Amino acid sequence: MIRLAILGSTGSIGQQTLDIVSSFHTELRVLGLAGGKNAASLTAQIDKFKPKLVYSTTKVDLPRNTGFTSMEEIASHPEVDLVVIATTGKAGLAPALAAIKAGKKIALANKEILAMAGEIITTEARGHKAKILPIDSEHSAIWQCLRGERAGVARLILTASGGPFYHHSESDLAEVTVEESLTHPTWKMGKKVTIDSATLMNKGLEAIEAHWLFSLPFSKIDMVIHPQSIIHSLVEFIDGSIKAQLSFPDMRLPIQYALFYPKRLSNPKLPHLDLEHTNPLTFEPVNYDNFPCLQLALEAGKKGGTYPAVLCAADEIATEFFLNKRISFTNIAEVIAKTITLHQCTMNPKLDDIMDADAWARETATKVATKEGLCYKQ
Repeated sequence: MIRLAILGSTGSIGQQTLDIVSSFHTELRVLGLAGGKNAASLTAQIDKFKPKLVYSTTKVDLPRNTGFTSMEEIASHPEVDLVVIATTGKAGLAPALAAIKAGKKIALANKEILAMAGEIITTEARGHKAKILPIDSEHSAIWQCLRGERAGVARLILTASGGPFYHHSESDLAEVTVEESLTHPTWKMGKKVTIDSATLMNKGLEAIEAHWLFSLPFSKIDMVIHPQSIIHSLVEFIDGSIKAQLSFPDMRLPIQYALFYPKRLSNPKLPHLDLEHTNPLTFEPVNYDNFPCLQLALEAGKKGGTYPAVLCAADEIATEFFLNKRISFTNIAEVIAKTITLHQCTMNPKLDDIMDADAWARETATKVATKEGLCYKQ
């Protein structure tokens, strides 16, 4: 029996994790749940899975045998075997560190944690012998391709669907709406991740994640547009051979792989890829000019220090402004770029430096986004 703590249980990844739990109720037990604003969803989860520990940002009624506690206490609880971190933004950083210091296995779906504090997270994980198991489909694919390989990696190739606007012109991008942006052609995700996919910010964050997860320089991390989202990423080796991981685009597969690693289990609920009836697989080069968020992320990752933390915080603020229809789609990159330009970076930051940079970036990005001439009514 694997005892789970699921942080971000009411979000897309959290709900799909619980779907896996339902398929393997004799192998998996939910010990802790942490949810956000969706009290009704969390209440239903508590009623069904009967966790011992719960955290919520909103008030929920708890059964007699369920206790309310912090995410850090849930993540480090001695009875928890594996912590699924499915929160967005910096909310998962402190619980991740708590779990690592307790020597837990972490199934990680939060892109910002490694982007903000990759060196701290990976150093602490090595020191406490905690394992970080990626849930993102791209990193899970690389992880699976590297299984059994000891050396000889030439490069990692992250695939990107391109989102809904990849073939839009620059002028067209300035006119896209929030509703259009939230309609992803392949994946069903939360709002923040869906917008990051549309701007290609997510691919920049994934490159930073890959840098830390697989200990490779950015010069060995490439990406390609693959609209069908069947090949989830590839690894090229020094002899010229390439391994690719293919599957139907369903996040439950990488989630299940992380939960049961190193075992693979059959799950009738998961769709299987039918190659005979699959559309042709195509690839295109990345258009950096029309999607500056990607370039901003890559530059921040390469510079290091507190730049990635500022990038993540500014992206959260700019995305929130866009979702609230206060700035345009193309203004997202503008807000991030101006915030980064104003930042005085701290190299080799400690956790306090990262949190200070995060707070500064949120305040600064808000000021940038609300300047006269930038805000608009959609």
